[in-house]
Amino acid sequence: MTIASKLPDVGTTIFTKMSALAAEKGAINLSQGFPDFRPDERLLTRASEALLNGNNQYSPMAGLPALRDAIAELIARHYGRGVSPVGEITVTSGASEAIFDAITALVHQGDEVILFDPAYDLYESAIILAGGVCRRVTLTAPDFRPDWQVFASLLTDKTRLVLINTPHNPTGSCWTTGDLELLWQAIKSRDIYVLSDEVYEFIHFGESAVSVHKHAKLSERSLVVSSFGKSFHLTGWKVGYVVAPIELMVELRKVHQYVTFCTATPLQQALAEHLEQAPESSAELAAFYQKKRDVLRNALADSRFTLLPCDGTYFQLLDYRDISDLDDVEFCEWLVDEVGVAAIPVSVFYQQAPKGQRLIRLCFAKEEGTLIEAAQRLSRL
Repeated sequence: MTIASKLPDVGTTIFTKMSALAAEKGAINLSQGFPDFRPDERLLTRASEALLNGNNQYSPMAGLPALRDAIAELIARHYGRGVSPVGEITVTSGASEAIFDAITALVHQGDEVILFDPAYDLYESAIILAGGVCRRVTLTAPDFRPDWQVFASLLTDKTRLVLINTPHNPTGSCWTTGDLELLWQAIKSRDIYVLSDEVYEFIHFGESAVSVHKHAKLSERSLVVSSFGKSFHLTGWKVGYVVAPIELMVELRKVHQYVTFCTATPLQQALAEHLEQAPESSAELAAFYQKKRDVLRNALADSRFTLLPCDGTYFQLLDYRDISDLDDVEFCEWLVDEVGVAAIPVSVFYQQAPKGQRLIRLCFAKEEGTLIEAAQRLSRL
């Protein structure tokens, strides 16, 4: 019996493949985006205490009230936006679930969704499963700025959703307040919603973060997705959340309750206590990762790679055109075999990568010694 796949073109992700290849070859893994250092010990202690002495049963579907209250305070502190913890915040099992729930709730058969390529691979699969059609604006090196004329040309009566991501994975670029305003001006007279993936919101190296939370009009028709895994070095906890106006949240929760219903209760309890007792944690994240970024960039300064700007996230792009003519997938495979460093080819984030582009992505959410050793190996090329 032949299975008619809903995702016939989807196989094992490049992140899984490169991490497996790195383990097989004993290479330094700067491919998949996860930290190799311990999270805040206070958070681990709080989680342990919550497991042993707290509530290990279902939480309310939308999340523990204490955590939603803490999230509302976090948003007010960072962005000056007041949101209702009761009706406008939902805790999810990772940001990926929040993104999937939002797309499933809003996108109907034949609806069009605009993406900015390069884009995280989850987006397209969720849109296809919802019966939607992807339309793409291609971002190009070195600054990966949106072309708003191209964007406007893609808008039709079928456009249902625009999916944005800032700070941006994989490029490390960040949108400006002007970009948000141009987006708003383009869609304000249309029945279009925005899904803003802001999982790297606290990892920005400019003066202040640019967020949909700060744009009053845009936030009224947007769902903003965040990640405690990214913010507190806990990717394995898979705890995220989404903020949206009540009328959008009602629809998202209809999906959420049948996908996971709720997220691990003791982890929510630990995060609620941490946000209340260590409010400085999120504000310290940018400086923490800027130091790691600079360690990697300085260690690669004399290499034959060209380092592209990195204004946010914990990813650094390298242009290798002065080293090899291999395409980026082949080059990453060669790097693991011959150099002992695992990276991610940037072309996998595009539907159609720009011709002749030669870019790879390194993750610098690693111990400084790991970054220096990897850079020394790469600098020998």
